Amino acid sequence: MSESIPVLVVEDEPLLRLDIADSLQDAGFLVFEAGNSADAIAILMEHHEIRLVFTDVDMPGGMDGIKLAAYIRDRWPPLKIIVTSGYRRVTQDDIPAESRFFSKPYEIRKVVRSMHEMLAA
Repeated sequence: MSESIPVLVVEDEPLLRLDIADSLQDAGFLVFEAGNSADAIAILMEHHEIRLVFTDVDMPGGMDGIKLAAYIRDRWPPLKIIVTSGYRRVTQDDIPAESRFFSKPYEIRKVVRSMHEMLAA
């Protein structure tokens, strides 16, 4: 079990956000949710206990998930980051070091395994 490790899910599509949040809660994580980068940053500023961010790439507003990942790495270096997209092919060069990418649709089992690996490192 993940002992209620706090994670933040950033996804602008409400049904997808609900689905991943429920799946992560079922896997034992404590899940915070944001619908865009601005909300994600506000949550991270308020909840210093968050250890991992799972973010979609394509979101409305001034900052997409790749820019959000870079911002998080600069501001909160210890945070682990997973980036996901159903439309864009993202390479390791596009995201911060030690981050991971999953194409949609992803297998939640693989996402959870990656989260545990990243948090154990």
